[in-house]
Amino acid sequence: MTARLPFSPFPNTFRRQLLAGQPLIGCWSALANPITTEVLGLAGFDWILLDGEHAPNDVLTFIPQLTALKDSISAPVVRPADNDAVLIKRLLDIGFYNFLIPFVESADDARRAVAATRYPPAGIRGVSVAHRSNRYGTVKDYQTVINDNIALIVQIETRAGLDAVDAIAAIDGVDCLFVGPSDLAAALGHLGNAGHPEVQAAIAHVFARARAAGKPAGILAPVEADARRYLAMGARFVAVGSDLGAFRSATQSLRDRYADALEVAATP
Repeated sequence: MTARLPFSPFPNTFRRQLLAGQPLIGCWSALANPITTEVLGLAGFDWILLDGEHAPNDVLTFIPQLTALKDSISAPVVRPADNDAVLIKRLLDIGFYNFLIPFVESADDARRAVAATRYPPAGIRGVSVAHRSNRYGTVKDYQTVINDNIALIVQIETRAGLDAVDAIAAIDGVDCLFVGPSDLAAALGHLGNAGHPEVQAAIAHVFARARAAGKPAGILAPVEADARRYLAMGARFVAVGSDLGAFRSATQSLRDRYADALEVAATP
């Protein structure tokens, strides 16, 4: 077995693999802690999503988590709280190269996300000559190569996004379409039921339109049967669980293992 090297941004191997349609299995990180992130990095996932939308993260909490992954083979992916150019700029500067942008509902939304991650003239990213991403100014060709080393994944999770999926997929710089199944289910009137036939048909539609545009599709699928089904349907960027879910399940299982002993001890 060939040894895998830690993730490196130049060239962005993760983006190359994504665009090549390789199946990439990842894990969601929501605990906002560098120690748990480091443990995730030892597992060998292709990528780890550091969540800034539904987890208590900000720029300062992200930096130690990125540091914790510096020797990992797992590519860090960040989900900002919003499709906001200033927030994205700050995440770029601290060292993120792979972005999952939530709540993309139109081609204009997708264009704004692309522009936020690129230096002019391709985009609107502000220029700083020394930040963590360019090793504090020591990467001499950073500004000339970074635009081609940013992976941009956009999240389809509303009716508007579903209706505009072809226009979104057509935007140059959008590398992957990602389905948010829980929000999409809610948007379609099936809150808490992503397995509803209407939701499943919508997910399949996004996968098909991404494939028609020559781009990979992805999804969050913490239930193993769902993850395997989506992979069989053609999804190539799949989160198969989360640190929070794994911790919650493992701790509950550990406690429940001793339920019988507790009952015996409580018997008079």
